[in-house]
Amino acid sequence: MKNIILTIALCLMAVGISAQKSIYKHRVLDADGQEVALKSYKGKVLLIINSATQCGFTPQYAALQALYEKYRDRGLEILDFPCNQFGGQAPGTNEEIHQFCTTTYNISFRQFDKIEVNGPNASPLFTFLKKQQGFKGFGNGQKAQGMDRMLKNRDADYAQSSDIKWNFTKFVVDRKGRVVARFEPTQDISEVETVIQTLIR
Repeated sequence: MKNIILTIALCLMAVGISAQKSIYKHRVLDADGQEVALKSYKGKVLLIINSATQCGFTPQYAALQALYEKYRDRGLEILDFPCNQFGGQAPGTNEEIHQFCTTTYNISFRQFDKIEVNGPNASPLFTFLKKQQGFKGFGNGQKAQGMDRMLKNRDADYAQSSDIKWNFTKFVVDRKGRVVARFEPTQDISEVETVIQTLIR
């Protein structure tokens, strides 16, 4: 009997640990202020981003929309969270942001309430994402070097924290709600697609 109880306890612990490592415990607000339980996305591959409408990386919306159109029928969802913490580059209301994105880039993936991703008022979802996948560098190329120089001028130790560094940071979540990859805005969308392809099968 003791062995059975121990086995059950271990199974419950395993389930609890698994739940803690999934995004499904989180709830967020959509662009209309309606609460959304992320468990409603169970079984989907997710790409979660923090975005801005007046950033040098804003044209990435076109590539994100193309990615969404290519894989949505196979289970990809993109969750877009505007954030005004980086250079004040996401001004405006949720409605204004959505109008800009649909008019300029014809996006059709879901947009959510504007949030903060760092600091004491950071979204619990993004706090969780950062804990699961920390910052590993901007990659290679001129844009990567430029971001590194800019941030080092502000904080020589910026790379030591898991904080979001800029707009259009991307997190990939598998069909079980596990955060499997993080991409910085300087990394090519083809790198993101490669990971999505391995999960979407």
